[in-house]
Amino acid sequence: MTRSVLALLFAALALPAAAETIYKCTDANGGAVFSNSRLDKNCKALPSGPDSTVPAPKARPASAAANPTPAGFPKVQEDTQKARDGDRRHILEQELATEQHSLERSRKDLGEQERVLGDKSERLLPYKDSVAQHERNIQAIQKELSNLK
Repeated sequence: MTRSVLALLFAALALPAAAETIYKCTDANGGAVFSNSRLDKNCKALPSGPDSTVPAPKARPASAAANPTPAGFPKVQEDTQKARDGDRRHILEQELATEQHSLERSRKDLGEQERVLGDKSERLLPYKDSVAQHERNIQAIQKELSNLK
């Protein structure tokens, strides 16, 4: 009996929004049964309020900032910001040159160790790790440089 009540409940909930009146009926055992038609005299129509749909939020204009700047927030002049961006680019380019030099040195050290120790020695792992670390650093710096305006 409980399963049939639950099945009817789920069926009633699955009805489209434009459905007719829903009735709540009481069966012989006192259980609630929901239906879209009156099963007997003990059925009561459930009030159907206004549509409960919520309109979609209005789209923001493309130029609107996600978090507007507070009124008293200090602002940097455009020329000052351009100078800072230039300094940042220069520093990143210096770091890139240093990492490339370090990568060349690490590759040279790895090559020397491979000649001495052979290609499969576990003692080569620190040299291989050093090469891999410098390669990752170079990729990260290049990504930062590409993100600059």
